[in-house]
Amino acid sequence: MKDKSSITHLAIILDGNRRWAKRRNLPVYKGHEAGVLALEKIVRACGKKEIKYLTVYGFSIENWGRTKIEVSNLIRVMEDAIRKYTDMLDREGWRMRFIGRNKDFPKSTQSLMSKSTAQLSKNIKGTLILALSYGGRDEILRAIEKLKQSKSKIIEKQFGEMLDTRDYPDPELIIRTGGRKRLSNFLPWQSVYSELYFTGMLWPDFNSTALNRALKDYDKRQRNFGK
Repeated sequence: MKDKSSITHLAIILDGNRRWAKRRNLPVYKGHEAGVLALEKIVRACGKKEIKYLTVYGFSIENWGRTKIEVSNLIRVMEDAIRKYTDMLDREGWRMRFIGRNKDFPKSTQSLMSKSTAQLSKNIKGTLILALSYGGRDEILRAIEKLKQSKSKIIEKQFGEMLDTRDYPDPELIIRTGGRKRLSNFLPWQSVYSELYFTGMLWPDFNSTALNRALKDYDKRQRNFGK
């Protein structure tokens, strides 16, 4: 019997990589590398539970304000992760998509994004959506600009079709690791009826057992969408 989840779209804010590294007296980038490995395990766990969409907040617009050394290391880790995930997702039958301001990244990163998207485009079991150089308010402003250019009537459905996430359902559950209890500019439009789950566990330590706890907690909740 399959351990199928009732969730179609899960979103996660990957928080705690830097603190994980600092607690171990390691360079910050080691925390990000550990976070890459953690995500690989969670993707596999989601596949087993037949969760069709997994969106993760990997790099926010605000992250550009970190030191040049950390940003440079983050981009290097990110490029290595895209290569690694491409092979892994192909074996799992998943696609990979990117939301956010992808053009903010170096050409090498953009090229990797395009190649990975194309290579995995025919897979249908699931979709990993990486939010990179992403900010929810920025996404909304970009959607408004698109609507102005199209001269379309501003209604909820039309607006949603201008968002980065137009091809995906809204997430039923958003998990945030690292102990912070806020969304930090992540999917503000899409999360209006999402259930929220916060854990003090740092992202590199998050595993399938922790995921199961979050999903079981979600299953106990009553969702009535204001009705």
